[in-house]
Amino acid sequence: MLAYGRVSRGWISLVGRLLERREEMSSKERAKERREKRLQEISLLRTIPYSDQQRWWSSETIIVVTGGNRGIGFEISRQLAVSGLTVILTARDSNAGLEATRVLQEGGLNVLFHQLDVLDPLSVKHLSEWLLQNYGGLDILVNNAGVNFNLGCDNSVEYAQKVVETNYLGTKNMIQAMIPLMKPSTSGARIINVSSRLGRLNGRRNRLEDVNLRQQLGDLDSLSIDLIDKTVSTFLQQVEDGTWTSAGWPRTFTDYSVSKLAVNAYTRLMAKLLSDQGHRIYINCYCPGWVKTAMTGYAGNISAEEGADTGVWLALFPDQSITGKFFAERREINF
Repeated sequence: MLAYGRVSRGWISLVGRLLERREEMSSKERAKERREKRLQEISLLRTIPYSDQQRWWSSETIIVVTGGNRGIGFEISRQLAVSGLTVILTARDSNAGLEATRVLQEGGLNVLFHQLDVLDPLSVKHLSEWLLQNYGGLDILVNNAGVNFNLGCDNSVEYAQKVVETNYLGTKNMIQAMIPLMKPSTSGARIINVSSRLGRLNGRRNRLEDVNLRQQLGDLDSLSIDLIDKTVSTFLQQVEDGTWTSAGWPRTFTDYSVSKLAVNAYTRLMAKLLSDQGHRIYINCYCPGWVKTAMTGYAGNISAEEGADTGVWLALFPDQSITGKFFAERREINF
């Protein structure tokens, strides 16, 4: 009887685990179906042209795209040029940037190239001076330049310093340098930061475990540049001394997640500061999704064209009084 009871309990436990797994798979399948349906909807929306009343931009509207030589940045540049804007495609590698620009120009698009290393103050200064001299400034900035050194199940922090500096500090450098150059207009200037859901504060599976820090970063009243900088500095220090694994940082692509968490927080903070100062500069961030690009080892589940869509949509949004928000697939999502 005892043996029968143990067997029964074993079967019950096994059946329970199988049911849980089935429910989990079913949930994933439903999520996949919802995502595919939404992408189909967006694909249809892209075929609908903007009306003359919606088109607030012209060929004199200047947009700067960082990291525009490949992947999402190249596709954002292409789509915006197709819409009739003047695109300044930038890249750290001049040869790669010039080649990408040539390809777009051969398609009849108004795209120009300027070298840019977002971590080099002199490079940023040269771009600023060139924009001011040739165009009187810019209307839209897309901060796309970024790096990631983890693929698949990897979670190395060997290049954490470079990841955080490029993804967060590079974005921060560009925003600070470009704000004084942004042209005033009734439609407002725009800044779009390419970010990631991996940097969400309250994601279910990949978030900060430090509840107090999470609350501070999530509260605009307590949020500050010093707090964001201190957060990434603490992470990098713990990477250096080897204590980061037990410090409650996000567990998936940790260095990349921390860098994008900082970008998201900085986006919210700058939106508030710019609004408080009376600037008509609208800043938002968006997650392109898991895109088939070099950054993901081409293991993503959507194309670069699809990944670029929400960034382009934010850049061209007709009534852009929206600021300090996070988007994915043309919908607002939580930070």
